[in-house]
Amino acid sequence: MVGQPEPNLHFEGSIPALYERFLVPMIFERYAADLATRLSLLPAGNVLEIAAGTGVVTRELADRLPPAVEITATDLQQAMLDQAAEVGTSRPVVWRQADATKLPYEDGSFDAVVCQFGVMFFPDRRRAFSEMRRVLRQGGWLLFNVWHRIEENEFAHVVTSAVGELFPDDPLTFMADVPHGYHDIGVIQADLTASGFSTPAVFETLDDRSAVATPDVAAIALCQGTPMRNELLARDEHGLEAATAHAAAAIERRFGSVDIDGKISALVVTVQAP
Repeated sequence: MVGQPEPNLHFEGSIPALYERFLVPMIFERYAADLATRLSLLPAGNVLEIAAGTGVVTRELADRLPPAVEITATDLQQAMLDQAAEVGTSRPVVWRQADATKLPYEDGSFDAVVCQFGVMFFPDRRRAFSEMRRVLRQGGWLLFNVWHRIEENEFAHVVTSAVGELFPDDPLTFMADVPHGYHDIGVIQADLTASGFSTPAVFETLDDRSAVATPDVAAIALCQGTPMRNELLARDEHGLEAATAHAAAAIERRFGSVDIDGKISALVVTVQAP
């Protein structure tokens, strides 16, 4: 069904808790603060967040936007929203399960739509962008970010390469193809234009460093806190821990054993609704 991810893309089971514990501080917090800061500089009375995950952007929005701004945070995966609600926010927000390609809101309902590292997962991006355009008021803003290619994101690249060594006849493609597979500016602009965003978008590359205390933290985050976990289990249902250890060893060889950091890179996109 349109809008539903493939089974191996599901953020289920223990993934939401691991995602929040490891991935959020490792790579997501700094970009969440950036999006919330950008949005705080724009006029908005109400904001819709799509693909809120475990709520890292939602928390930043709650902290940085004026108290009068209403925040609605949605995600397709109820398990992710449950984790987000458990962590909580500094002020009340509305949590709602919703499909980005079939948003349950009236036309022109929001002054701004924000989406952090979510559009790469949408099976029909143009339909999702069309829905974002539909629920935005005239002159409203869409802000989102996407990961740059995997070679520009060092931990993800090293881990994917390392675990790939374990399955030479059945390579893992999730990280390169999905979270790091939607970074071509021309493609993104064409999708936005086809979806009703007639004003050219503004694209900015934002590089940073991802810091962790030890290699196993990065390995657990990527091997067990993302749908890469599903890929690994599909190849060897008893091999998750071994694959994680193999990835940790590769990170240690490349970056060292304590207080390590690797480059991360993303595109930040801002576009105004006509």
